Order: sequence, then structure tokens, then C-alpha cells
Amino acid sequence: MKKIAILIFIIFCSCSKNKEDQYFDSIKNNDVKLSTPVDGEWLFSHKENGQSFEQYKDSKHIIPTKDSNIIYIRPIGNFNVLQKKQIELMNEYLEIFFQLKTKTLEPISNDIVPSSARRIGNEGNEQFLAGYLLDSILKKEKPLNVIALMGLSEIDLFPKPEWNYVFGLASYREKVGVSSIYRFQDEELTSENFNLCLSRLLKTSSHEIGHMFGLHHCITANCVMNGTISLAETDKSTIRLCSVCQRKLNSCIKYDNKKRLLDLEKYFKKNTLNDGFELMKKDIDIAAIR
Repeated sequence: MKKIAILIFIIFCSCSKNKEDQYFDSIKNNDVKLSTPVDGEWLFSHKENGQSFEQYKDSKHIIPTKDSNIIYIRPIGNFNVLQKKQIELMNEYLEIFFQLKTKTLEPISNDIVPSSARRIGNEGNEQFLAGYLLDSILKKEKPLNVIALMGLSEIDLFPKPEWNYVFGLASYREKVGVSSIYRFQDEELTSENFNLCLSRLLKTSSHEIGHMFGLHHCITANCVMNGTISLAETDKSTIRLCSVCQRKLNSCIKYDNKKRLLDLEKYFKKNTLNDGFELMKKDIDIAAIR
């Protein structure tokens, strides 16, 4: 009788798991544990405690509501045809990644940045002060039903005089960030490097907006929420959100995990982003959701 009772208890526990728990338990098998960090990697020089799912649930973070549910992109500068195409693809990707409506606003001219917030960097290129774009431009924006706003500059950024450059800067409390495509493009965006540069943009934008939704840097698995210290480390990192970080985001936004995964697979396939496509296919296969 005791063995029967134990068996019944196990069956009950298995049946009581909801579909979301089953999904996250299954894709956890595709998580890749981070290796010990070495010199030149983010975690080698940044000692972080990480964030468990329980810690995330107990934290204060933004949650979509009927009055706050749209992600906005604000281009800043003069973008060529290929760059505009990347912004379109970034818009499409973020809408799938977060399963929230995403809109691109009209570009703002670089003329809005005064000389006091510009400089010529060590490499001879013009740079904008990231804090000026954040505080004096983006924080004043109030688009309808905004939940997150990401500014995107075509000019290189610097955060303070002693720094050479920065990929981006954000105020997560105010749900505003700014990034630059300058360093993603290997000096010039071409049809040959288009997908590599697009991958960098997708990783960085989803990472930064992920922070706005309360996700900390992931320190356990290879994940798009890993901190990176260089373009080389960004290139090496995955575009996939690990199972724990997916659980966090899903607890906040309440989207359909199956739909999101299938949408991502379709996006990566359509745009021949093969690494992303293979990662989504593995999650689809192991979760048996097709």
C-alpha cells in the first residue's frame, strides 16, 4: 500500500505541472553551462551574483498593462538604405522576442546634439555623449502607451571623458536606453557583413530591453542576457534566452511560449540567421511543440 501511495503521489505531481513548467523543464536540457571566465571576458572583471527565478519574482519590475504595452525605437541620425533595413528587422525581431507591439518612430536629426555633447574620439571618429541622448532627448519622449524606449544612433557613443566608447547606456528605472550601430558594422555595413552586423544589433537590443523588464545578467548558462565586454565576446555569445531567463520574461509578459518559439524560428529562417534558427529548432524539438 505504501508503494502504491508513493506512485499515486508521483503521478499527481507530474499531472499537476502546468504546460509552462513542462516547457521550461524540457528546454533546460538545451542550456549550455558557462565555462570559467578568462581575461578579456565580462565575468572575469565583473563579479556578479546573478538572479534566480525566485529573486526575479520578488523584485520590482515593469509589467505590461493596457496603458503601457508598446516598445518604441527612436532612430537618431542619418541612416543609409542597408541601415534602415536593419532597423526594420530589429523592429520585427523585438516584437517577436518580447511578444509586444513594437514601433519605430521617425528619425531625429543629429543636429539636435550640441557641440558640448560631441567630441572626436581617439580613433578620429565623431562621438556623442550617451548621457545627453538619454537625459536630454529620450527621457523627454512620451509616445503613446510606451513600456520601453530604445534610441538608436548611427554615431559612436562615449559615456564620460575617460572612456573610449560605449555600446549603449540605459536608465532601466525609466525604461529608456540608447545604443549605437557604429561599432557593430565593421566600419561599413555591406551585403557581405549584413547578417553578422544584424545579429549583433538583435543581441544588444534584446539584452538591453530585457534589463528594462528586470532581467539581470545571466551568469549560469550561455544566454543573450550574459554581460559582454567586447564585440568579440558579443559575437561568441548566443542569441538565445536560456530557460531560466525565458521563465522570468514569461512570468512578466504572459505570452504563449509555443507561439514565441515558432515565430522566432520562422524569423531566423527567413533572414538566413542560421545559428538562431538551429537553436530555436532544438528547443522546438525537445519541447515537442510542433
